[in-house]
Amino acid sequence: MSVTIGPLHVRRSVFIRASAERVWQEFTTLERIKPWLSRGHVLQELDLKPGGQVEFSVDIDGAQKRFGGRVLVIEPTRELTFESNWQPPDDWPVPTYWTFRLRSLYDGTLVEVFHHGFETLGAQAAEILEGYELGWDIKHLVALKAIVEA
Repeated sequence: MSVTIGPLHVRRSVFIRASAERVWQEFTTLERIKPWLSRGHVLQELDLKPGGQVEFSVDIDGAQKRFGGRVLVIEPTRELTFESNWQPPDDWPVPTYWTFRLRSLYDGTLVEVFHHGFETLGAQAAEILEGYELGWDIKHLVALKAIVEA
């Protein structure tokens, strides 16, 4: 079951010269995901099953903040989606979502990451989205590509 990506989202992507099966291997355990996804923030916990927990920590202005949520979708070689919300007192009324999608393309795999669901945040949605658009880059995906193509 794929998650619907709403109109307000950040999307970043990279093309990796490897099969989706090979790329997905780097999504299978905390030990395999952490080296490429812990960039700018640190992946603390990952329970890769529906309802499992994902938790990150990040340093913001000298203070450790945590965010994460439940795993919603895990479709090997295709999709990983989980909730993303700050822990109290910084939490939003509803979470946003991170979705990683893998799609076979040419002689490799297109890997896309979406941070989405901002439209559910109401009047603040556009401002929050703009902040995340400015903050997201592709360093995570470039690190994943380097690992897979090595």
